[in-house]
Amino acid sequence: MISASQVKELRESTGAGMMDCKTALSECNGDMAKATDWLREKGFAKANKKSSRIAAEGLANIFIDGNKAVILEVNSETDFVSKNAEFVEMIETIGQAILNSEAKTVEEALEIPVEEGTINDLIVAKTAKIGEKLSLRRIAVVTKGEDENFGSYLHMGGKIAVLTVIKGGDEAIAKDVAMQAAAMKPQYVFKEDVPEEVVNREKEVLKNQAMEEGKPADIAEKMVAGRINKFFKEICLTLQAFIKDGDVDVETYLKNNNSSLVSMTRFEVGEGMEKREENFAEEVMNQIKGN
Repeated sequence: MISASQVKELRESTGAGMMDCKTALSECNGDMAKATDWLREKGFAKANKKSSRIAAEGLANIFIDGNKAVILEVNSETDFVSKNAEFVEMIETIGQAILNSEAKTVEEALEIPVEEGTINDLIVAKTAKIGEKLSLRRIAVVTKGEDENFGSYLHMGGKIAVLTVIKGGDEAIAKDVAMQAAAMKPQYVFKEDVPEEVVNREKEVLKNQAMEEGKPADIAEKMVAGRINKFFKEICLTLQAFIKDGDVDVETYLKNNNSSLVSMTRFEVGEGMEKREENFAEEVMNQIKGN
């Protein structure tokens, strides 16, 4: 028995019609992953639609000192708070404190001493004052060598933060790659990073798509080879067409500038978190009634 909630979840993750989603789930005995592939093979699903809803608010930021950098995300309940001067100042305090510590994880970072006690004490105090739940969601501490360069980029005031490390080149080139990652949202950095099971699953989907188009199995197999390369070019940062010069990919752009990519870290605020359902008018009315 296929439930309405299953149909709703599949519809939101694929962008396909409700009846198509119901049919897909019925054909695949309720298996969400198989139903998603079935829709793609039939051409009903919108390609590369993200299955999780991005929703939690807050800001991401990057802090750099010499050969060390910290990228972090701090969440709030509403976007209004992300524009609050105290919230922004709190993130600055947290970032600098982590940068000047040996912390590598969120748990370690929360114990770092600051003027208010610890970072955790600071967050609790600001939560009480601002009136929304605030949290340090994630951090990454990145180091580089003397012959390497950091590239940092904040998009939309900190809704997306990207930190890159390149060998050779300069900060401007490293920032170009960071901007690329912010705009094009690669799932992986290098082709070698893509798990074998992801590649095999995509090949199966591509083969079935070709056969749905009426191609014989042997021709479909040959078509997969070309289409899988397109798949890699979409999801791998180094293979993506460079946004400032579509005639070359990112890897070639770096080579042309005597450099190569070492790493990339990308934080998008609220990524993978469930959206808070809000009724702004109702919220305002409740506040008025409470006064």
